[in-house]
Amino acid sequence: MPEFTIGVDVGTTGTKTVLVDVTAGRIVAQASRDSRLFADRSGQAEADPAQWIDNVHSTVREVLTESRVSAADVGALATTGMVPAVVVLDQAGAPVRRAILQNDSRATAEIDSMRELLPPGDVLAATGSAITQQSVAPTAMWLRANEPDTWRRTARLVGSYDWVLMALGAAPHVELNWSIESGLGTLAGKPYQPMFAAADLLDDIQPDILAPGQQAGVLSSAAAAATGLRAGLPLIVGGADHVLSAYAAGVDTAGDWLVKLGGAGDVLVASDEPVPDARLYLDAHPVPGRWLPNGCMATSGSLIRWFQTLAGGIDLLDLDAEAEHRDPAEILCLPYFLGEKSPLHDPDLRGAFVGLDLAHTRADMYRSVLEAVAFGFKHHTEVFADLGVPLGRAMVTNGGSKSTLWKQILADVLDTELWPIIGHPGASLGAAVIAGVGVGMIDDWGHTDRFRTLGEPVVPEQRHVERYAEAYPEWRAVGDTLAPVSHRLARRDRP
Repeated sequence: MPEFTIGVDVGTTGTKTVLVDVTAGRIVAQASRDSRLFADRSGQAEADPAQWIDNVHSTVREVLTESRVSAADVGALATTGMVPAVVVLDQAGAPVRRAILQNDSRATAEIDSMRELLPPGDVLAATGSAITQQSVAPTAMWLRANEPDTWRRTARLVGSYDWVLMALGAAPHVELNWSIESGLGTLAGKPYQPMFAAADLLDDIQPDILAPGQQAGVLSSAAAAATGLRAGLPLIVGGADHVLSAYAAGVDTAGDWLVKLGGAGDVLVASDEPVPDARLYLDAHPVPGRWLPNGCMATSGSLIRWFQTLAGGIDLLDLDAEAEHRDPAEILCLPYFLGEKSPLHDPDLRGAFVGLDLAHTRADMYRSVLEAVAFGFKHHTEVFADLGVPLGRAMVTNGGSKSTLWKQILADVLDTELWPIIGHPGASLGAAVIAGVGVGMIDDWGHTDRFRTLGEPVVPEQRHVERYAEAYPEWRAVGDTLAPVSHRLARRDRP
């Protein structure tokens, strides 16, 4: 009887695959491959789906080889990934161009047009989110206007992890939260027809909407040969990466929340009720009947990597060591280097450093970058408070959580204990568990607790809490003051 499942995470900067022993409750093997990002023009962000599937093939082969697990012992595979990336497919299901990623901001004019066409309150009530940079209909409108040859060949729009599952053998589909966050689907899992009508989209451009845990098909013979898995392996719908990362982290009870330090910055809170608000996003929790109001900032780890490159490629731990003893909030950084998603939803914002003088060093600037992302998370917690969403136990995951300094800054800015999750593989683990749920190998949605190890909490340092409490309104004021300048610069750069 099969004992193992596989979870695949199609991320912004790479693909990660885990092989899980669901009987023993442990990760047996994991592998990853980098993905190239393309930015041909300012505000654009794209990736090559062909590289995604090559990464999936090679990482699956690697975990099987490393673990020496037989293909016959693998019971199911599920995928997860960034949302809502847009993969443009022809009638045969092949991509007709590079994928447009979720932090792409090319469709600003179309977003404005769509906002004029549809009552904001109606969209928010139906889909759980406002019309923003996340919305897919404006991207479709941009493609129609700017790439007519591409648009003539377009038959379907799907997400990154949906397409990967389809490339492995699944039927055409989109996962529930891709549909919700794209604005093409309702909270009830149905197509949102007013959005289709406003953008002049055919009804079938979005294929069937499936929920996490549903089977979408079986592994094809060609994919079996490429991966080393057995043909006919059940392919299970996973979900959005930030949702499954929170699920795998144990964000379950109402008030549990997660700070996710990936390339972008995510913050998610478990709720027993849907909480639609124009400043946030709203996703369905994998556990039926539960919800995840959340925010996503356009930059987080990606901004730190950018600064690292400017600093000559110095190791991030060395930058941490330099910045650790610099005074808090000496410089204020606005982290809007790719515009901003929630809670401002303004793709025309731009980044800035304010307060520099000749006495400052790269250590001060680096610390201000870490602080800027932390201030962005604090902005979200204010929105949650406005909505009456309780914030209880806080956890922190992903690559940035390896930085002791960044975790301490987050705890100080947020004025809360942060529980790091040790060795957390993130969304790929959530996908592997859901794969087991989907085929009946796991009968408890709470199975992720067996895989999670919490580290010692990061406790706020009171003297820094007080300084950051003073600096935060200054940071907000700088953002308000520079926003009109950013808008003028963005309009100047627009083709």
